[in-house]
Amino acid sequence: MTIARPVLGWDIGGVNTKVVRVRLNDGAGPELESASLPYEIQHDLAALPDTLRLLARQLGPGEGWAHAVTMTAELSQAFRTKREGVGAVIDGVLTAFPADLVRVFTVDGKFVAPEMARALPLAVGASNWAATATMAARLAHDAILIDIGTTSTDIIPILAGRPAARGRTDPARLATGELVYTGAVRTPIEAIVRDVPLWGSRATVSAEAFATIGDAHVWLGTLPLADYTAPTSDRRVVTREAAGERLARVVCGDRDMLDDAAIDGIARAAVEAQVEQVVNGIRLVRGAFPALATAVLTGLGEFIAAEAARRAGLDVVSLVSHWGSAARVAPAAAVGWLLAEQLGEGP
Repeated sequence: MTIARPVLGWDIGGVNTKVVRVRLNDGAGPELESASLPYEIQHDLAALPDTLRLLARQLGPGEGWAHAVTMTAELSQAFRTKREGVGAVIDGVLTAFPADLVRVFTVDGKFVAPEMARALPLAVGASNWAATATMAARLAHDAILIDIGTTSTDIIPILAGRPAARGRTDPARLATGELVYTGAVRTPIEAIVRDVPLWGSRATVSAEAFATIGDAHVWLGTLPLADYTAPTSDRRVVTREAAGERLARVVCGDRDMLDDAAIDGIARAAVEAQVEQVVNGIRLVRGAFPALATAVLTGLGEFIAAEAARRAGLDVVSLVSHWGSAARVAPAAAVGWLLAEQLGEGP
């Protein structure tokens, strides 16, 4: 199946916006090319159309392309309700690409026109997991998708080649373990751990957003500096030494007071607690689907997912080995791929 025009798949988040250009080809796998930008919609909503146009230009001229949209930005504090957020994101897309075909993805696996999407905010808001799970099911018909991004973790059961999530909204998915609000970069340390080892004892952590889990991963060398795509807690540089300074403040100290061994202890305690958060989510999901024994892993935090899946006794399949670098922005790739297939089938 070859379609004449590429499709741009969008995953529009509150702090990062991702896009993947998808072109289907007969007799070969799809061509996937991705781009992303850190963009905090809360601080500059008016910049959304320009941000989208900038990203689209990175992937080609873009005239007359189709756009498949999924979003999580509706949860941003820029908006009082999800309905308001969904409407604002749709407005941004239509302003950026007024002459193009735009379709919005729902949690039920359907594409709807923008005006219909406005009327279905709970169906289109935070539906990105459903797109990724739909595509992941082609690799493993019975599995658990674990997608860890900068902010949160999706743990989605797949049965007989279809997503089988029990939750359809973020609150419902939090209750089932299908959404764990921990990510590879942005999660504050105090949201993960209550105390850490210090000088042969335990110290409770401050609640001042002094450091994030991204600092712990950078300190330990598990997160490349380039992947720290969110602003740091102190708005200073992303380096290992700067990460250590932020981690020292977790116990209200500084680097004059805490040596490398002390920082190691703080970082390792936070990372250990984060992995266990993900393991607990996996266990909740497997409690409802005990036969699932394989995990499909993706996202910027795949290294966290791999350790959690191992502890939970799951075999692992990496989406990167099948999709390449586009797997790191899997929802954008998945939603674009799905719309490309739909357009290729004709009316």
